[in-house]
Formats: sequence, C-alpha cells, structure tokens
Amino acid sequence: MLSVLRRLIATSIIAGLLSACQTLGPVGLIQSTVTAQLSPEAADSIAGDMVGRLAEQAGPGTTTIRFTPDGSVFGHALQASLHSWGYAVVTDQKTDDANILALAYTVDEFEGAVLVRLSTLHFDLTRMYKPGAEGAVPVSPLSIRQHGSAGTA
Repeated sequence: MLSVLRRLIATSIIAGLLSACQTLGPVGLIQSTVTAQLSPEAADSIAGDMVGRLAEQAGPGTTTIRFTPDGSVFGHALQASLHSWGYAVVTDQKTDDANILALAYTVDEFEGAVLVRLSTLHFDLTRMYKPGAEGAVPVSPLSIRQHGSAGTA
C-alpha cells in the first residue's frame, strides 16, 4: 500500500513538473513530444486506452480533433486510434472553428515506465504505463486535470 502511495505521489509530482516546463504550441498547448522509445504494439495499446479516456471527457467521436503529430510511432498510433473511435482528425490545416478540439501529447520515460499526457485547452489526461512485449498496461490511475477556463494551459 505504501509503495502504491509513493508511486502515485511521484507520478503527480512528475506530471506537475512536466506541465510546468513544456513550451506552448501554436494554439496555447504544449508542443507534442515523445522522448520514450515505444514498440508499435505498446504505442497502439497506450493510444487506444488514452483515446478511450479522451472520449469519456470530450464526448463521442463526433468532435473534430486538431493536433500536430511529431512523426513518432505514438503520434501515428494516436491518429489511427482517434480515427477508429470515430473522430475526424485535422493535422496541418489552420482552423478557427469552435467545434474543433485542439490536442497535444507528451510521452516520457520515468522509472522503467512511460508517462503519457493528452492535453486540451479544457483538460489534461495523464497516466503511466508499463510497456511489454505485447503492448502496454496501465500502472497508475488516470489523472484528470480540469482547467479553470478555456484558454488556460
């Protein structure tokens, strides 16, 4: 029990530090970056789980998602997962449509696991995963950080 509590506290601290040191992207979000090495299987399972959690917060796949992939295995897996959940995805078009949800992501290594964050202007979703040979499994609860007002990051 103490080990789980320590891990949860460490995850919260790392998530806070990562959010504090990221630069803002073109829409007021962090720049999407992946520093962890992921297999295609791990990237697919993480992206699938995170998009499922995104759907719980953003609603069903009728929303258009805008993000700039970084060319990583995770960026490709995230885009494919968004499509499979029914979301329309725009990656290089500049739009001012209020119905478009801007999205950014980070994937970083931490103590043998990977810390994944999906960020929008309204909320951040953060979770840790343990990559394995056949994918990745969550090793922390999902952290949801609501932003006080649209436009704060």
